[in-house]
Amino acid sequence: MRLFTIIVILFLVIFVIEKMLEKFLGVKTKKISETPGKRVDRWGRTIIVVIFLCSLPIVTQYSEIVINISWILFIASLMTFQVILEWRYLKESKQYISTLISSTIIISIFSYYLLLLRNI
Repeated sequence: MRLFTIIVILFLVIFVIEKMLEKFLGVKTKKISETPGKRVDRWGRTIIVVIFLCSLPIVTQYSEIVINISWILFIASLMTFQVILEWRYLKESKQYISTLISSTIIISIFSYYLLLLRNI
């Protein structure tokens, strides 16, 4: 129950930070699905997920640290892909800046939990 509470609080903090950044930067929130990048987004995410799922049986044969690193790489690659698409197709909105900052925070927290706290 304590872990769930911590996760909820962290997501709320990240949400508030992202909304404050959007307000500070004057970001007009848009969706990639409303741009020509809709197909690129779908195909890119599908390719990343397929690569992850295909590598999962190989990765599970190794230690827990290798499995944790593969999860971190999966989340990081999805978020990096999101930032690149926002930069490419939503340049004028500056939405990619707030996504980049919040993605960095999420990946840092996720990495800290998986690599440090779980191995203590």
